[in-house]
Amino acid sequence: MSQTNGQSNGAAPAGAPAEVRVILADSQAIYRVGMRKVFSPDCGITVVAEADSLQVLQEVVQRTPADVLLLEGAMITGTANAVPAIVRHAPQLKIIVQSAANDESHTVDLYRRGVRGIIPRSISPDLLIKCVRKIAAGETWIDNQSVNWVIEAYRSQASSLVNPRNQPRLNQKEMLIIAGITQGKRNKEIAYQLGTTEQVVKNYLRKIYDKLGVSDRLELALYCLHHQLHKRAAEIETTALENPVH
Repeated sequence: MSQTNGQSNGAAPAGAPAEVRVILADSQAIYRVGMRKVFSPDCGITVVAEADSLQVLQEVVQRTPADVLLLEGAMITGTANAVPAIVRHAPQLKIIVQSAANDESHTVDLYRRGVRGIIPRSISPDLLIKCVRKIAAGETWIDNQSVNWVIEAYRSQASSLVNPRNQPRLNQKEMLIIAGITQGKRNKEIAYQLGTTEQVVKNYLRKIYDKLGVSDRLELALYCLHHQLHKRAAEIETTALENPVH
């Protein structure tokens, strides 16, 4: 068998980075062709699938294992749930959005929804390869301006959350359920204490999650600890036990 530079045919050089599998999603064929040429075999990046529309992309990500999705920003314009849907179907897929122009709210929203990097359409080939490899390795690609936007957005959110006027309004039953959750009680125990059913407790929990912007019991407990909500819930529970409604 012939060899080149001490390596057998088809073998990767010792210490070479792992191959990165990329899905190209772009409505313009010329960009897809150009990016295919950028991702030559020599750089360790392989294009495993392409999509020219959001509908095709949704089908592709479900049937094609890949590491990185290079996504045209215009393809998801006006579809706020597009990125979360992709993340839900392919949680291992790391998303890079190529955008012609970015503003503050759009940039912050993309990072919040799970995008790992935002790059300009005019990015150089060398920088594009570097970006894909870093994001495939688990890093986030973000420029200084975007960092400032994201930090300011989270500061504003934190300020809003601690403002009593912006606290979500919870009724007595919701507070009693929160008291049970923060005490580690199961839905069955909470339902028995409230004289209702587990299904009713589950329904209330979904409403509580939506009001507080949390997704599960752990996030709810952490939210309550951070905002001292568990203390208010415990007080309401004590009052309810002392003055039961017959």
